[in-house]
Amino acid sequence: MDGVLNELAMSARRATFAALAAGALLLPAASTAALARGPENISDVAEKVIEAVVNISTSQNVEGRGNAIPQLPPGSPFEEFFDEFFKNRRGGQRGQGGQGGQGDNNDHAMRRVNSLGSGFIIDPSGYVVTNNHVISEADEISVILNDGTRLKATLIGKDQKTDLALLKVQTDKPLKAVKFGDSDRLRLGEWVVAIGNPFSLGGTVTAGIVSARNRDINSGPYDNYIQTDAAINRGNSGGPLFNLDGDVVGINTAIISPTGGSIGIGFSVPSKTAMPVIEQLRQFGETRRGWLGVKIQQVTDEIADTLNLKPARGALVAGVDDRGPAKPGGIEAGDVIVKFDGKDIKEMRDLPRVVADTPVGKDVDVVIVRKGAELTKTVKLGRLEDNDQKLAAAAPNKEAAPEQKTVVQKALGLNLANMTDELRKKYKIKDSVKGVVITGVDAGTPAADKRLSPGDVVVEVAQEEVKTATDLQKRIDQLKKDGRKAALLLVSNAEGELRFVALSLQ
Repeated sequence: MDGVLNELAMSARRATFAALAAGALLLPAASTAALARGPENISDVAEKVIEAVVNISTSQNVEGRGNAIPQLPPGSPFEEFFDEFFKNRRGGQRGQGGQGGQGDNNDHAMRRVNSLGSGFIIDPSGYVVTNNHVISEADEISVILNDGTRLKATLIGKDQKTDLALLKVQTDKPLKAVKFGDSDRLRLGEWVVAIGNPFSLGGTVTAGIVSARNRDINSGPYDNYIQTDAAINRGNSGGPLFNLDGDVVGINTAIISPTGGSIGIGFSVPSKTAMPVIEQLRQFGETRRGWLGVKIQQVTDEIADTLNLKPARGALVAGVDDRGPAKPGGIEAGDVIVKFDGKDIKEMRDLPRVVADTPVGKDVDVVIVRKGAELTKTVKLGRLEDNDQKLAAAAPNKEAAPEQKTVVQKALGLNLANMTDELRKKYKIKDSVKGVVITGVDAGTPAADKRLSPGDVVVEVAQEEVKTATDLQKRIDQLKKDGRKAALLLVSNAEGELRFVALSLQ
């Protein structure tokens, strides 16, 4: 009898547990219905714009072995994954009965490799926007419409700095096109829709929110990406990011991922950055950016304190190109640019974008802070050429001062010496570089933390030129006497590239 009762009790408990489990299973389903991912009109947006989103197919002839690794566009999220996979695979083949020897007969064989990306039509006549890295090095480019129609594309122009390219296809009928929206109006948490060709599956729609704006991922001089958690994978490159009005607010360009797949960190070029670039490519077939001709660096709190600049802001001019428009405009190393053409420069990376967007040849008012005072300079803006990446080295001074006797002193954790032919030869310092040579740096000091190293040359202290180690020590002593907390050094490397470094005097 007890056995029967126990069995009945266990059956009752099992029934109760099953009922509770069933109830528990019902709750997530109800919650999912109530908390559906995204607003209801995402499907309306997708239907409205899908015909304007295209696949970009490229092919190129490359020379290589018969078992060579497939080529992917530079910057593709799966590039490292495929490299590693095929290296391991090829290594395995070599270990199987001498298979590796068969590839030797194809050392110079031409192979045709293909890749896929995304793009979107911005004009019914056939203009298509995509990423530069999608079409880079391609021999042939095709645009595949949403209905499967394949059209041969011509490259109108490309821009490596923003990773954008403009294509043109010929068509007998107007194509469905989309328009750019205003990325500056995007808010954090706002819903966006990404459409592209991930994993070569064809047009795919994903949705997410704006996670951040103005992201700098150190990919170029004009980084100000939109970050989104909308799923962006390999093949999405060049595809559009839409707001819920169906306007393009970004061009999907990059992801951060250890696996090659989306982990919710994707980056898009803002429409505000893309629009002037696309317009210039359409009009000229190339970009025509403004050029100021200065080398700049960030204004840190330490540097701002040495310059009596509060709060820390602007772009610090570390060097001025002799060929550039800034020099005749009266801008000097040590100036802090706080406003350019009426636009505030809040931090260093604001300046390159503002300058680039300003028309070439325009007379621009540049507000600077020099030794605590605001001044306005007028500069006639030049044009940035693609090879203008670094400042040109200054011409050697043929009327150099007579050679100073070597004097070695110690200050601020630095061993300092007068410039000599021996030191110039030892550290390969260019003749155009003048100042006091750093011959040693004490470990654990602020100087070591600021990456100063032997062979660097101190050109100025507190915006005053120093020619000898004695001059430098006098400037340091005077700054301490004046109650200054830090000294601002203008330092050159052996090649003549300048930067400012603030070192504590306490």
